[in-house]
Order: sequence, then structure tokens, then C-alpha cells
Amino acid sequence: MEKVDFGSLEGNIDTPESQQLSKKGGIMSLTLSNTSAREWLSRTREGIKPWGEFISTSKFKVPKSITPVPKRIVKNIEHFQSNYLFVFLGLVLFCVLTSPLLLVAIAACLGACYIINIKNQEKKLSIMGKELSVSQQYGAVGLCSFPLFWLAGAGSAVFWIIGASFFVIMLHASFYTHTEEGEEVDLVMDEVV
Repeated sequence: MEKVDFGSLEGNIDTPESQQLSKKGGIMSLTLSNTSAREWLSRTREGIKPWGEFISTSKFKVPKSITPVPKRIVKNIEHFQSNYLFVFLGLVLFCVLTSPLLLVAIAACLGACYIINIKNQEKKLSIMGKELSVSQQYGAVGLCSFPLFWLAGAGSAVFWIIGASFFVIMLHASFYTHTEEGEEVDLVMDEVV
């Protein structure tokens, strides 16, 4: 086994400022450079089952007893995981679009972040002679927008989304049956006289 000498490694991990500014908006740009994020996104996209199969009313059956329900729920959550993610995202979109004040709060927060992104490409912001980094500016926007989100009812919206998603997903998962799930045989015992 060879020994590796790490003592002679040298380098500069800082990138020039011109390269940092030319990265299409830095933090604000949404790129999936992380390989694990790209793999998760492709697996999720591939895992989407046909929506006709997902909402097929002929597959919904009330269980005859409570015993097959946990197995059915686990099986359906594994099978329709990507579809349930889209149900969750649809409920998020519904909640945001039906709450005008929350929509205004989100737009104001994203608008402030966009302005910070544009202004920092021209020159750095300095307050009382101290230069603020981009992350500090985003933190200030988050801190200032917190009361706005509180007044808009973002907390109750989050809990509504969680509750509605849980209810809809559990309802679907507990009543949807697969073809391989055989009908259980009900045994009726007659009294012998």
C-alpha cells in the first residue's frame, strides 16, 4: 500500500470576484449542479404513474376489515409516491392562489430578492461604510418579510397544506386496491345443532 504525502498540496480556493459575479445570479439562479438532486428529480419524474391509473374509480373499494388497510397504505405510498408529491404541490398552489395577501407577501419577498440580485451585479451595498454580503442582504429580506408572512397567515396556510395533503393522500391510499391484492375470503360459520 502506497503512502500519499498531503504536505505538498497547495492551492487557492478563492475564486476571482469577476467569476463570482458572472455565475448568473449566484444564489438566486436555480441550477441542479448537484448530482444527487438531479438523480432524485429524474427518479421522481420516471416514477410518475399514469394519472388514469391513479384516479381510476373502479380500483377504489372499501376494505371489509381494518386489517388490510396498513399494508394497502404502505403499498400505495410506495407505488404512487411521485403522484402524491404532485398532489401536495397542487394543494400548495391552490392555497397560495386562493390567499391574495399571502400571494402579495410572496411576490414582495421574491421581488426584494430579485432587486438585491440585480443591484449586487452593479456594485456591493454598503451601510455606514460596512459592505454587506449577498447572504446578509437575503437574511435581512427574510427577517423583514417574517412579519408580513405572519400577517398574511402563512403559518395557518402551512398547517392547512399539511393537513389537507395528509387527508387526501391517506384517503386515496387506504381505498385504492391493486389487482394483485386478492379479495379476502370471508368465512361464515354456521351453528351446528
